Amino acid sequence: MPQNAPLIVQSDSTILADVHAPDYEAVRPLLARFAELERSPEHIHFYRITPLSLWNAAAAGLRITDVLDVLSRYSRFELPANLVTLIAETMARYGVLRLTRHAQALVLEADDSALLDRVCADERCRPYLGQRLTPRAVQVEPWARGELKQALVGLGYPAEDLAGYVQGAALHFELRAVSVQGQPFALRDYQQAAVAAFYDGGSARGGSGVVVLPCGAGKTVVGIGAMHAAQTHTLILTPSTVAARQWIGEILDKTTLTAAEVGEYSSDRKELKPVTVATYQILTYRPFTVDQETGEIGDFPHLSLFRERDWGLLIYDEVHLLPAPVFRATAELQARRRLGLTATLIREDGRERDVFSLIGPKKYDLPWRDLERAGWIASAECIEVRVDMDDERRMAAALAESRQEAYRIAAENPAKLAVVQALAARHRDDHVLIIGQYLEQLETIARCLEAPLLTGRTPSAERERLYAAFRQGELPLLVVSKVANFAVDLPDANVAIQVSGTFGSRQEEAQRLGRILRPKADGRPARFYTIVTRDSRDQEFAAKRQLFLAEQGYRYAIIDAHNL
Repeated sequence: MPQNAPLIVQSDSTILADVHAPDYEAVRPLLARFAELERSPEHIHFYRITPLSLWNAAAAGLRITDVLDVLSRYSRFELPANLVTLIAETMARYGVLRLTRHAQALVLEADDSALLDRVCADERCRPYLGQRLTPRAVQVEPWARGELKQALVGLGYPAEDLAGYVQGAALHFELRAVSVQGQPFALRDYQQAAVAAFYDGGSARGGSGVVVLPCGAGKTVVGIGAMHAAQTHTLILTPSTVAARQWIGEILDKTTLTAAEVGEYSSDRKELKPVTVATYQILTYRPFTVDQETGEIGDFPHLSLFRERDWGLLIYDEVHLLPAPVFRATAELQARRRLGLTATLIREDGRERDVFSLIGPKKYDLPWRDLERAGWIASAECIEVRVDMDDERRMAAALAESRQEAYRIAAENPAKLAVVQALAARHRDDHVLIIGQYLEQLETIARCLEAPLLTGRTPSAERERLYAAFRQGELPLLVVSKVANFAVDLPDANVAIQVSGTFGSRQEEAQRLGRILRPKADGRPARFYTIVTRDSRDQEFAAKRQLFLAEQGYRYAIIDAHNL
């Protein structure tokens, strides 16, 4: 085996990837299909193969031989025998249990009767199972389709769901060849491929799953394409009112649906129409009322939206943000087609398995750099600017009671302000977003730069006004909190300056870079600056946040603030 091969595959399911090896760029996107990046220092990247990464690969059509061929072809040494066995056994577990329907009854089938014996005896699965029909089939309680799938993933045998879907109330519409705004419109090749992978011609093998595409690649258009394929009443869930209105605008612009057929269900409006776009916030609103007899706090009144119409399709925008109450409601909706859209399947709460079980496996993704090479998203330069911290603040960080407190002390380092001012001056002719976590820090920056500040406290109408002014070039610079992380359409933004983040959130890093990835008319690259306090929790968390982007092929140039 070649000694300059990029991979060192180890028996503990870890893979060391030499980023300087000649074939590293070739193997990186292949590796990302079945392994997760854990650490990304400058010279060696550390990947790990997990059951979930292998099950997602199997669900997306990757075979055991495909995985082993990649590892064998690019490994510096012979593959460990125990790992080969582990990969084969783990991937083979996907689909040996199947949920099907027989005479309208929900049934769990198994390739092996002994395996079904084990499932029926397991305390996690037993409450959801009924009569044993044959040695290889058992009836499932009709309400327990989602809960059983969660339990089976916990058991280590994810079921392939072939039980099919209700059609939902019909809603016929067409995609426009020319948008209402007068622009030619058609799904791009990869968007068509994503819709086809999800819908699968309307078969039982399609209809539930997640499409992973970077911000700026047109996930909303993929959702519209799925709606067009299904031709049914659709409920769309989004992370904010701004995002909901952007969805409504895109649907009305690019389809023959009318305003009478597309409604907003948010804190501002409660419209229930054949296509309803709701926010996660309204669904998880819980009035603080206490039952006088039981003492229990009131439930979530707006979750009834899931039952208000005969929905045939549910679309979860930014599915990595799905709140726990919506997970619980989704468990009851397994007979409805479900599409999750996201730039990254990473969840900071560790509930990736629940996304896999209740929304569906990853059905389609495309490496960010492939889209960049094709010109569908802008090329991006990622730069980490390191600043020093004075002795007083360094001592305060050292004596902090928690990692989070130590991070905040370093993240709010006043020395970052001079760097922000220098970068804002350098990019005075660009469209700049300054993004941060802490309001006092952002208020100071906005005051010094005499720039508007947009936070969660900003009313929706004012947010939309500021976003519109930025799009039209009236405002070249916006200071924004984490409310701008998700589903905000600012196509002309080409520079982002990150001054602080949500600890080590990889999903946030991906979303923030995504804010500037829309391709620019003049072809200029996007620039993503992260200002980090040297030798601190800030630097540690920055390294963790950068993991997902490193997996996509982005590298961070590290410069000293004095060299700006």
